[in-house]
Formats: sequence, C-alpha cells, structure tokens
Amino acid sequence: MKLLSEKATCNSHGQDSSYFLGWQEYEKNPYDENQNPKGIIQMGLAENQLSFDLLESWLGQNPDAAGFKRNGESIFRELALFQDYHGLPAFKNALVQFMAEIRGNKVTFDSNKLVLTAGATSANETLMFCLADRGDAFLLPTPYYPGFDRDLKWRTGAEIVPIQCTSSNGFRITESALEEAYKEAKSRNLRVKGVLVTNPSNPLGTTLTRNELELLLSFVDTKGIHLISDEIYSGTVFYSPNFVSVMEVLIEKNYMYTDVWDRVHIVYSLSKDLGLPGFRVGAIYSNDDVVVSAATKMSSFGLISSQTQYLLSAMLSDKKFTNKYISENQKRLKKRHAMMVRGLQSAGISCLESNAGLFCWVDMRHLLSSNTFEAEIELWKKIVYEVGLNISPGSSCHCTEPGWFRACFANMSEDTLNLAIQRIKNFVNSSAISTDAHSNQTNQNTSTNTKKKLFSKWGFRLSFNDRER
Repeated sequence: MKLLSEKATCNSHGQDSSYFLGWQEYEKNPYDENQNPKGIIQMGLAENQLSFDLLESWLGQNPDAAGFKRNGESIFRELALFQDYHGLPAFKNALVQFMAEIRGNKVTFDSNKLVLTAGATSANETLMFCLADRGDAFLLPTPYYPGFDRDLKWRTGAEIVPIQCTSSNGFRITESALEEAYKEAKSRNLRVKGVLVTNPSNPLGTTLTRNELELLLSFVDTKGIHLISDEIYSGTVFYSPNFVSVMEVLIEKNYMYTDVWDRVHIVYSLSKDLGLPGFRVGAIYSNDDVVVSAATKMSSFGLISSQTQYLLSAMLSDKKFTNKYISENQKRLKKRHAMMVRGLQSAGISCLESNAGLFCWVDMRHLLSSNTFEAEIELWKKIVYEVGLNISPGSSCHCTEPGWFRACFANMSEDTLNLAIQRIKNFVNSSAISTDAHSNQTNQNTSTNTKKKLFSKWGFRLSFNDRER
C-alpha cells in the first residue's frame, strides 16, 4: 500500500527549474560585504528594497497603527480574535482606493468585488481553481514568470500553453501568436479556458500597449474564454508610456454591457508596489459574483492576518503618504534602472527597452558559444559559479530564443549593484581575451599547418622528381 499521495511524491512542482536552482546556490554562498565579499550576489529575486525608509518613517510617525492601538487604546484582543475570510472592511476599502490611485484614478474598484489572499501566488492559484478544471489550459505569452509553472499547474492540474513571442517585435503579443497557441492547445485536446498576462510584464519590465489590451479583449470575446491580468507591478512604472489597466480598456470599449465584463479578472498584491512580500498581501478583483463567492470561500486556506490588515489599512488610508510614496518610489526605480542599463552597456551588453518592474531583460546572445539553450545554461553556470551573480536564464521563463536573462536591480544597495556590474564587466573582458587568445592560437596553428602542407607538397614534388630522374 502506498503511504503517500501522488501529489507528495510527484516532481511537478518546478523546483528543479534553473530559476529555483539559482536561489539554492545563492543560499549556499550568499554575498555579504563584510562576512563573505566573494559570495554570490542575488539578482534573481524581484524584491523592492529601495523605499523602506519611507515605510519606516511612516511607522515611526504613526505608533498607534504599529502598536495595534486605536485612539491610544489597545485593540490587540480585538485583532487576536477570529476574523472571517471576508477581511476587514476598512482594509478592503483602503486597498481598492490605493489600486485606483496607482492607476491615476482613471478607474475605480468596488471593495465588494475584492477577495483577499495570502499574496499573488495564492490569488493566481485560486483563480485557476475557480476557472479551470484538471486538464484545462490557459494561454500565457512568453517569456513568463517561472513561478507560474508552480502557481497555476501544480495543485490545480491545469495546463499552460505558451503564446510564442519573439525579440523581433520586442516580445509583443500578436494576433497570429494568440491563434497559433489556441490551435496548439486544441491539437493537444486541451480545452482553453483563458489567457493570463502580467502587466507590467515579468520578466520583460514592459507595459502592455492599448492595442495589445484591445487585441486580448477581442480574442477572449471571440473565443468565449477568460482573461486574467496580473497587475502586481502596476505601481512600478517609472517611465512612459504610462500603465494602462485592463479595467480601463474594458470601460472605454463598453465591455461592461457584455458578458466579457464578467470574464476579466485582475490579480493584485502589495509585494512589489509597496515592497512588502513578507506581509503576504494579495487580492483578486472580479466582476463575476460567482467567482468572488467561490474565491472568498477558498481564501480561508490562505488568509491575511488581522494585524497586517489593520496596520496597512491605516497606512493606505493616509493619502498624503501614499501619494508621496508612489511618486518617490517610481523616481528611485527609474534611477536604479538607468544605473543598471548604463553599467551593462559599458560592458557591451544591451537590455530590452523597458519602463517598469524591478529587473531588466538582458541580451547576452553574443556571449553564447552557440545559439542553443545548452549554451545558455553553460553561460548561466559560469555567471553563477565563476562571476558570482545569480540571474535567471531565459529558458526558465520559457523564452523561445537562447541568450536572454532576467537580472534584478532593486533588492540590493547601490554599492552591491556597482560590484555586480563590475563583476560582469570583468567576466566579459576576460571572455574577450580568452576568445582573442584562442583565435590567435587557431591562426598560428592554421599558419603552421599550412606551412607543413606546403613543405609536404614541396617535399613530395622533390621526391617525385628525383624518382623521375
């Protein structure tokens, strides 16, 4: 008799992806300026650590919120008691207002349509449970966040079919790519239940254009399927074009009067925009009452603590603070992004032009020994073990072209980023020297071999002429 379940013993979690393996290598040998200066620098983790001082300043100025008090009186017991899975109304109201503020107040959100979850991971998986049965498929544009292989598939049994995007148009979504992915799913006898996009994109760091959003809405309308827009990086847009939420286009194109209105769902989180991944705050927003009801019931498996909700409801309700935070955080991200791009350019490495996120999509195709994914992993291993940087190879993001990498820039100090850039410069320079040396040696060998061949031919002719005499 088998004592453990198939889920416990299967290998479908995705933990063997190079994305997660890089983390493991970092944890074995983490960089520390004083304790381990030659350790691996973590550039595979999309964390926003640039604005902690703003958060800490607010906490210092609002001791009641941090101390679980209301008007100077402790509410610890109130927060410590059981709370149902609908969440604290004050927090839900503050969160939807923050979501609207990030979107320039061009759209508003109804807190009754919001479901709280323990982070975006839980939100995406919960939506899969609500929208798809085991064996059903969702279409995702490549490259996509490696964790989706775990979040969307592992426990739900759903399948992912890639929408193949390429560098020829900056990895933009096209109608032909959507149709090809849909046909691919059908050829595998998979029932397509929807499309999932990240906007802004992880790992590209780009925002979807209005044309792309209109294309996606038209596609899901025609096919009668769902659209999930993961917008957890919406507050990280630091450069034009500005962020456009799918909700904005839904309203502009009058989809609120069609059944598409109920088939578009938004995932949000405070992990990236507010830099609080450890607080585990995520949300699902849906116009479908059945989805909201089912997701709310499922959220009991991953609730946000009442203490967290109380603290953040006070913080997000402070409009003076949120306005300052959003603006200042975007300025800092813009500065750090520019620092990263300039540093890589000085090493002869370019990045995809981007305007959002906590990372760059880095083009290292010219450093590959061959145009293969095997060569990409070979280069990635050198960067991890020899250079001491953990970056994420494009193959872990299901990119169709070898040689692209995601490198994060907001989870470290400026000094550490400068060191990381210097390490990659040294690597590129040493690689160039090695290549030149190899080339020179090859030329010398070729020259020597040519002389030997000429001598051999000359010697052969002499000996042949001697025999003729």
